Amino acid sequence: MFGLFGGLAGGSFQAHYRCYPVSFMDKPEAETGNKIFLPSSALDRLASLHIEYPMLFKVESRGNGRSTHCGVLEFSADEGMVYMPYWMMQNLLVEEGAVVTISSATLPKGSYVKLQPHTSDFLDISNPKAVLETTLRNFSCLTKGDCICLHYNNKKYYIDIIEARPDDAISVIETDCEVDFAPPLDYVEPKREERVPEPARTADGAGPSAAPEEPEAAPEEPRFLAFVGPGRRLDGRPAVGGPPVPVVSSIGIRRPPPPAPEGSSAKGAAKSAEPGNRPGQKSGKVVFGGTGNRLLDKKLAAEKPKPAPKPEDKKEEESKFKAFTGKPRSLRD
Repeated sequence: MFGLFGGLAGGSFQAHYRCYPVSFMDKPEAETGNKIFLPSSALDRLASLHIEYPMLFKVESRGNGRSTHCGVLEFSADEGMVYMPYWMMQNLLVEEGAVVTISSATLPKGSYVKLQPHTSDFLDISNPKAVLETTLRNFSCLTKGDCICLHYNNKKYYIDIIEARPDDAISVIETDCEVDFAPPLDYVEPKREERVPEPARTADGAGPSAAPEEPEAAPEEPRFLAFVGPGRRLDGRPAVGGPPVPVVSSIGIRRPPPPAPEGSSAKGAAKSAEPGNRPGQKSGKVVFGGTGNRLLDKKLAAEKPKPAPKPEDKKEEESKFKAFTGKPRSLRD
């Protein structure tokens, strides 16, 4: 009978069994991990040996030499048989009833593993990290080169293990393992569309040598300018000609200083008595009828050209008495 004459030397376990899928035991939930079912006799032999826990095993096909690693779920299989997930049988390339070798193994705790999904459908999962963490709870170890199967939302996702550290076979029980993903096998990188440069326009807008047209500058918005424009007099006379008033922005206009408070110094009183201001008049204000306006009117009247005298006016002036005119007379005559 298979499994009764495994080697016991050196505290190791080794036995040969015929493998069958877990569906033969009517336990399909075992397909979501990599744990196998061994007979009860294997438990008796393992209890008498110094086996480290958790129990990990190496499964090797006697026909082609392919191997993988797994854990144990129950010791309820029939004698001489081992039941394992069907995807493990596919990795070993064995059929139902094929003979495999089961031996105890000690694996280091994993620190890094790199996975590669077969299809891009795995990327459509809303939270692949949470799905992976939940699925790997049913796994005791991972082996480089294996293809594991994840069941999520009534769909199977096949993932290759392409790298593992610190060894090709690692334990994932109670360990903090970094997980990295490679692009899926059917992933096609999108092609970058190269932009074709547009030909330059000519002066008439249809050739290759014209310079690009510069955008027209937006017209400036009109701003308010204080104290600009033609002057007007209140008496209706024309304004005195002078140099044109420069147009300045309202920002640069200097405002008159604020009026001095009552009881200020003599300097402020002297300032208020400048020419053109009445006594007590505040600087910066215009008072109609003030001294400065009368002086300006006299100046304008003096500069105004006088009309040419008429002939009648000349005769009247000649007929008027003129002093110290006529022929001279001597007292001797």
